[in-house]
Amino acid sequence: MEAEPGLTSLYAEPESPRLEAEPPALELIDVFKIFRSGPAETVALRGLDLTVAPREMVAVAGPSGSGKSTMLSIGAAMDVPSAGDVRIDGRSLARLDESELARIRGREIAVVFQSDNLWPTLTARESVAACTRLAGLDRDPEEAADEALAIFGLERRAGHLPGELSGGEQQRVAIAAAAARRPRIVFADEPTGELDVKNESVVLDTLRMLRDSYQSAVVVITHSPRVASVCDRIVELSDGRAVR
Repeated sequence: MEAEPGLTSLYAEPESPRLEAEPPALELIDVFKIFRSGPAETVALRGLDLTVAPREMVAVAGPSGSGKSTMLSIGAAMDVPSAGDVRIDGRSLARLDESELARIRGREIAVVFQSDNLWPTLTARESVAACTRLAGLDRDPEEAADEALAIFGLERRAGHLPGELSGGEQQRVAIAAAAARRPRIVFADEPTGELDVKNESVVLDTLRMLRDSYQSAVVVITHSPRVASVCDRIVELSDGRAVR
């Protein structure tokens, strides 16, 4: 007996919902950066392509003058490329107005520099809370600071000024300040450059904890083979291009 028309469709297996792929945390697509001073031109980036996946920890290495600092400035939305496209979480920065860019800089991007990340007159807790407050997040800055300091094992140093902390502790507080904002991506510029081996190891553990606990992608600018070796992937720059 033939089935009535349309009967089969009533009992067909429902289609599984399609899950959209999560966009990369960061994309630099054919990025050029040219600095001009009178008739002279310096090409810092030459068609750089770089993709960082969500929750990926990437080391960017290369000799001085290879374009690492310029890449950081452009990837962190502190500068604009001469050509090419920069995307954070799939959104092209070139399509955003200044207020939207300011929001992304405050909430979705964080930068940890080699030193001088903290206010000298604020305690560790006050510095972390201030960073959270300036980002305009919808959460209590003090609670966010306490949570971040606890996650990174810094509760006992919360009331100390930067001058009362070791270099390694200062960098860990700076990472906690970045983490408290729950950014999409964190750039760390030579974060262990002024530290001894012991403190370097502690700070590297803190960066991995940032990735694991806060689900942030991490891009580490470094000259250190030790730092690069603990990352998920190494991107080497040479003459403004990624060579591996």
